[in-house]
Amino acid sequence: MKNRRAAMAALSTAALAGLVLSGCGDDAGTASGGDGLTVAASFYPLAFVTERVAGDHATVDNLTQAGGEPHDLELTARQVGEISDADLVVYLAGFQPSVDEAVEQNAEDRAVDVAGLVELLDEPEHGDEHEDEHGDEHEDEHADEESHEGHDHGDLAGDPHIWLDPTNLEAIASAVADRLAEADPDNADDYRANADALNADLQELDQEFETGLAQCTQRVFVVAHEAFGYLAHRYDLEQIGISGIDPEAEPSPERLAEVHDVVREQGVTTIFYERLVSPDVAETLAGDLGVQAAVLDPIEGLTDDTADQDYFSLMRADLEALRAANGCT
Repeated sequence: MKNRRAAMAALSTAALAGLVLSGCGDDAGTASGGDGLTVAASFYPLAFVTERVAGDHATVDNLTQAGGEPHDLELTARQVGEISDADLVVYLAGFQPSVDEAVEQNAEDRAVDVAGLVELLDEPEHGDEHEDEHGDEHEDEHADEESHEGHDHGDLAGDPHIWLDPTNLEAIASAVADRLAEADPDNADDYRANADALNADLQELDQEFETGLAQCTQRVFVVAHEAFGYLAHRYDLEQIGISGIDPEAEPSPERLAEVHDVVREQGVTTIFYERLVSPDVAETLAGDLGVQAAVLDPIEGLTDDTADQDYFSLMRADLEALRAANGCT
């Protein structure tokens, strides 16, 4: 993981140099909004909030391409330039190291770090960690590196998936509105009104989850990777991840056996996979156990299949998937 972070940092530096020399680069993320301020948002949930708050008064660029996995974003020269030129950057420090470096070098005084706006949960303890605690760390050094790769997100001291508790986005919306108002006082009232409207929608969504998940025969759900800690914490559920925080980490045979036992012992009916990473492991495990496989979207980004949807519709689809899997009435 350290080598990957170093490579990302080197790429960010090289990208900036390339921008200076050539004045061009690869295409950036999708832009939306109108004339006025320019805002760079590091990945989809933050871009969504910023777009709702900005309305027609700003152009919002999502630095993570549609269909891209935000955990491993590597900035292009053009994107480093967008961060440098933006009136505001909205990002989650410690989640995407290349963005962290670009902000530190080019936009530290024009950035909103959303990690400081909410209470972070600890990263969930993964089954492979317990093996190390019992003295097995030297049995397979390569497997140990893979199991722990999902537990390192730069300097972020906690679970990064804050947006899966909709109440966390309220503080982010308000902070973005305040910073946009500072940069564009003429439209300050609009920014704050937009944030208030978004927060009302988020409160309604939160109530739908509270009601929809209150009466369930099952409170355990199994997912491809442990992205749903905030959702589980908010609505009194328990997530069991095949992989840890990193969606690309390979689960060990011991971890697969643990998940197998949970599914059998708890009567789990569904193993959830996601759209941005391969579903092969989840689907294979579901087939072996004779249970269903279904999508539970961590909403880290949009894909071709979800291009016409947004945070709210995807969250409501997740709610219905959980209700069906967990026997909620």
